[in-house]
Amino acid sequence: MPRHFTLSECERLLPEVEGALRDALFHRAEYQRADRELDGSATHIRMSGGARLNQSAYLASRARRDTSAAALKDAFEKIEQIGALVKDLDIGLIDFLSLYHGREVCLCWKLGEDKIRFWHGVDEGYRGRKVIDDEFLANHRGDSGVNSGDASSDQPN
Repeated sequence: MPRHFTLSECERLLPEVEGALRDALFHRAEYQRADRELDGSATHIRMSGGARLNQSAYLASRARRDTSAAALKDAFEKIEQIGALVKDLDIGLIDFLSLYHGREVCLCWKLGEDKIRFWHGVDEGYRGRKVIDDEFLANHRGDSGVNSGDASSDQPN
């Protein structure tokens, strides 16, 4: 069952989510590098009619790829356990579910942004982002059933 957050709850979780997201990006890049090396080795063997392979280099690339895949999976699981949703790893786009006027919406954050400033409907996506304003702050809530409280403390700058 998905978890719903207030803006202030999400803001407190951002450093942890950002760390896991950066880990995911690093391990994905490592995986891709190792995978390219393995593809290059396979191509070299095919093109040369079965050339001998530097087995230790091949095994090291395979181990690095497998280790990176496991670490990438761990990073995604950490983000999921926090309750955030990775929407686009390429641009570092994360959503947190919230409730606004009784309907499910997403609090939207992108890597590089210093705080969460936008929300959108679950079917609208990134292009449907709207600025979080006082009206949103006063009428959104998390699973606790309580909204963020003092709108001035959650007001995006």
